[in-house]
Amino acid sequence: MRFLVRDRLLGIGDDYWIEDEHGRKVFLVDGKAMRLRDTFELKDTQGRVLIDIRQKMFALRDTMLIERAGEPLARIRRKRLSLLRNHYRVSLVEGTELDVSGKILDREFAVEYDGELLAVISRRWLHVRETYGVDVVRDDADPALLIAVAVCVIHLAEKEREDREKGED
Repeated sequence: MRFLVRDRLLGIGDDYWIEDEHGRKVFLVDGKAMRLRDTFELKDTQGRVLIDIRQKMFALRDTMLIERAGEPLARIRRKRLSLLRNHYRVSLVEGTELDVSGKILDREFAVEYDGELLAVISRRWLHVRETYGVDVVRDDADPALLIAVAVCVIHLAEKEREDREKGED
């Protein structure tokens, strides 16, 4: 399953559609404006909220939380003690951990579980400018969760880059 995401800097109040490989709208990322923290909803084509994404307040490290139906599903943050700046850990509530690594800002990274590839996020195989793909490689994987993970790590990496640039000024 391949999904196409228009690559715009995700900000508060930003909304955009995620399409399947045939150009059909599948998910809407709805950025919520006027909130104290960054908040997004992943919705289906009928407007039903599938996943809530929000920034965790009062965390030592930037952390994004993913919820489904009001229940916690996952926590995402940059992996501690990693030599790679672009390495994130996704901790699911049932104890499973996913690793996300690669060139996040270049939109070239992978999501793995226990060394097994779940999804590849890439611009390489697309000819449309400002677009990246989320290629879900396992049939039993949750596409909405993997798309939410991609949205979160890109948001965290962009925010970290902005914070570094502000610190250099």
